[in-house]
Amino acid sequence: MNRPRLVVRRSGSAALVMIVGLAVLLPSGRAQSAGCVLPSYHAGVTFPLDQVEAPWACRLQPIVSHYTTANKIGPKRTPLPEPVYLYLLDHPVMAAALVNRLDFGLYKAEQRGPNEFWVTDGEGTEGVVHPVYQDRTARIYYVEGSHDGRLLPRVSGKAVVLLRIQPVKDHHGNESIDSTLVAYLRLDNRFLSGLLSLLRPLIANVVNRQVVKAFDAASRLGYTMREHPEQVLFEATDPPALPEEEVAFLKAALVSLHNPAQSPRPTP
Repeated sequence: MNRPRLVVRRSGSAALVMIVGLAVLLPSGRAQSAGCVLPSYHAGVTFPLDQVEAPWACRLQPIVSHYTTANKIGPKRTPLPEPVYLYLLDHPVMAAALVNRLDFGLYKAEQRGPNEFWVTDGEGTEGVVHPVYQDRTARIYYVEGSHDGRLLPRVSGKAVVLLRIQPVKDHHGNESIDSTLVAYLRLDNRFLSGLLSLLRPLIANVVNRQVVKAFDAASRLGYTMREHPEQVLFEATDPPALPEEEVAFLKAALVSLHNPAQSPRPTP
């Protein structure tokens, strides 16, 4: 299997995650039984890292244990109900296309394999993200890629991105999602090791800025879906239109935002 590649931001576009109760007994083949122990508690948030398959656990462990930077962002609010949010989160190509067509960002995404997505923010950050674990409240990603910006020389690295998802209601009573993200980044560039103490704050700021930008794009998309559904549908169907099944879900989602009783169910 090809090794995934990506950068520590996004995700997304949006938007890269958690479960509070963890299983007491670990089944054979999970992270701890394989000797690659991953802690569950990160920056005040609990994540189901004990549920990660052993091969992935051993790939994630060096990044979490020997990171260059560790960042916590959120909770950030996205004004979308849970089924719609989860569908967009798990269909990054669709989410990136909508954000791009609505001029909320330059994001692009392509599926490169069964569980690999190439992503770029259009501003120097790109790579491939591999979903490692997911449930209704959490996502765990392995990412690897590069950033080429004005403030930093071109750098490449690997990251572990943990996302926790919490359904809430805003002050108007509308369903929304609060997302909290914890990201561990480990640089590949050995020649930068001597400058690491100087570069670490700068790298952390770049990571924060990139992730916040992705969350902001997701929030703007959610707001536009609520307030201007006709504009979103136009962009989704304007040639080349999004795939038929994605357009069908989007139509149902836009209706549900104005009639919650008709809320769509996310599909795998």
